[in-house]
Amino acid sequence: MSDTLQRFLFENANIRGELVQLDASWQAALAHHDYPQSVREPLGEMLVAAVLLTATMKFEGNISLQVRGNGPITMLVVDCTPRRVEGEEGALYHIRGMALWQGEVPEGDLRSRFGDGSLVITIYPGTGGQRYQGVVALSGHSLADAIDDYLERSEQLPTRMWLRCSGERAAGMLLQKLPASGGEEDADGWERVNALAATVRDEELLQLGQGELIHRLFHEEDLRLFAPEPVAFHCHCSRQRVADSLRGLGRDEVMGILKKEQKIEVSCHFCNRHYRFDAVDAAQLFIEPPPPPARGVPH
Repeated sequence: MSDTLQRFLFENANIRGELVQLDASWQAALAHHDYPQSVREPLGEMLVAAVLLTATMKFEGNISLQVRGNGPITMLVVDCTPRRVEGEEGALYHIRGMALWQGEVPEGDLRSRFGDGSLVITIYPGTGGQRYQGVVALSGHSLADAIDDYLERSEQLPTRMWLRCSGERAAGMLLQKLPASGGEEDADGWERVNALAATVRDEELLQLGQGELIHRLFHEEDLRLFAPEPVAFHCHCSRQRVADSLRGLGRDEVMGILKKEQKIEVSCHFCNRHYRFDAVDAAQLFIEPPPPPARGVPH
């Protein structure tokens, strides 16, 4: 199934697995931009990684991944937000992403595309939680290497990730060792399962169906499959969000921009939606809403 997250569990080895394949959601993200192939590949891999990492969280919230560099690609930003459906298990995962680059972007490893850079992972928990952000130097040959290195440095559970992207599809797989459950543990399970997963080929991740791929890699293991969860492109920008940002600049700065430009135009880097505010719109931003009507006193 395309545009889905498939989670699975190795029953006797305390290991969880996840497999993501993006088709329509990936094409929707590309439809708003004209990226060269050498930019599309890491952007698609980052979107897949965001879904895989979001699905490992035990709490409500979303994840943002950023790569910043001084090379041809100066920035990649993606985020993933799970939307729970009342009365149903699982979630709908909303993704979006964007890239900034300059000049010609060569094919190759991370350094050739990003130069010296950093990987930033930000976790936004649900209501009442505290934001967490981790930053590490961009290292390794691929984005999967860089994220594995980040997870190792942050002392998370042992995790391995495989990421691939073509013009039509982005796909990835994650394995994560879970804490011991107290029962009898498969001592060699982590090494064995990783060895099996390492045999996956790029074309298999991108072309095989999820069930077929899981069977090909792990047919000798005792697995529990969970219901597939959908993934869709969704940008949560809105005119109201832009208006709130303009209010945050303050009346004097907004009016100063208007005096110089006669209008304020804001474009969303994720979906290319454009928002325009003229003098009347700007004035409305700073008009205090009327107080609510007083309640009558009952007699």
